[in-house]
Amino acid sequence: MSSEVLVSRPHYDSRAVAQGVPEREPHVDPEVPQPSSGSATAGYRSAKYTPAEWFSNYHSILQHAGTDLHAARSIQRESKTLYQDTEEVTLKTQADGTCLLGERLQEIHFWRSELQRHIERLLADTESLLALKKRLEKALDATEAPYTISTDNLNCRARRPGPDLVRDAVEVELLKEVDLIRSIQALLKRTTAQVVSQIKMNRAAKQTLELDWSDKYLAYNFDVHSGRYSNMSPDTQHHASSAAVQDQVCNSTLWTKFTQDNLSKAMQEEQATNSLRLLVEQVLRDTTEDLRAQCSCVDRAFSQRCAELIEAKTQLEMKLAQILEQIGAQERNIVALQQAIHNKEAPLRVAQSRLYLRSLRPNMELCRDQPQLSLEGEVRQIDATLESLHQQLSEARGSLSHLEESRVTLEKDINCKTHSLFIERQKCMTHRERYPTISTLSGY
Repeated sequence: MSSEVLVSRPHYDSRAVAQGVPEREPHVDPEVPQPSSGSATAGYRSAKYTPAEWFSNYHSILQHAGTDLHAARSIQRESKTLYQDTEEVTLKTQADGTCLLGERLQEIHFWRSELQRHIERLLADTESLLALKKRLEKALDATEAPYTISTDNLNCRARRPGPDLVRDAVEVELLKEVDLIRSIQALLKRTTAQVVSQIKMNRAAKQTLELDWSDKYLAYNFDVHSGRYSNMSPDTQHHASSAAVQDQVCNSTLWTKFTQDNLSKAMQEEQATNSLRLLVEQVLRDTTEDLRAQCSCVDRAFSQRCAELIEAKTQLEMKLAQILEQIGAQERNIVALQQAIHNKEAPLRVAQSRLYLRSLRPNMELCRDQPQLSLEGEVRQIDATLESLHQQLSEARGSLSHLEESRVTLEKDINCKTHSLFIERQKCMTHRERYPTISTLSGY
């Protein structure tokens, strides 16, 4: 076993040296025996260093500790200055960020309000177009009644008797009315298609604005929540990758342009809707006026035609009355002529009998004396009278036949006019009383 004894090294408080606290001398207990030198402890010596080395080591430690102390105090001063400066800069940056968030909130609120305003406009425009579409459909349905009336009038008038089957003013106006109704129906169908197309475009623009409004609503809520964060907020966390710039992120100019483009498209649709609404109102007004004007023309033509038929029928009836009167008179005249012819039979027999008897006179008595000449003249006169009477009777009978034919013709024409008048007034004009009103034709 070695005779050297291990001696513990003196205690060295490095924290006290770093904090600048003077090192305390080690406490020596008088009752504890101290190491001694001399021949008595020669077998227990364990020292490895000389006193010079010990002092050198001691002073080196003090110098190193002083250097560290100086450096620590310098770092503390710099740290204090740094955290004070950084605290001020951080607070200012945070305040600027909060202010910018507030401005951003105002900007988002402005554009969101604009989007909301135009969304409501598009919604109102779409509702108005839907109402106009319904009016157009009702107006289109309402044209079926005039078309049915006009075609029915034409069909009814086609059943007029032959003499009255003429292309008069009524038929011309009815054909105009049919063509007008067809053209109006085509116009209403085209206008309805335009309204439907505009409704689709309005809904598409409204959907675009609603998507943009929804995005801004979420962004507004996020920015409001972000603006409420403070250094004392308990729900803040570290998000190391949140500051990384994303490739798909747009800048403020593009952000503003995107919303402006959406609003511009919406305003274009609003202007188109207003123009289309005015056009539809004008179309409905013009078509209604045209239909009612043509209806008035047809009604006037019917009234005029009925007046003409009534006048013609009246004249025919008056003429028929005259013809009937003449037929009666002619029949009486024929009876009188027949009676006159019959009355001439007896004088003729008498004269002829006298001549026959006188023709039996003998010899020289058979002479053409004055009675003979008178009887011959009487016979000739009666024969001429009879011939005149027979001729007059023949003419009277021919006249009576013509009068009968005229009577039949007049009666047929009167019946024709009566039938035509019945068709015009009872069939056509009565049916035209069901013509739609202005409000119905306007789609209300």
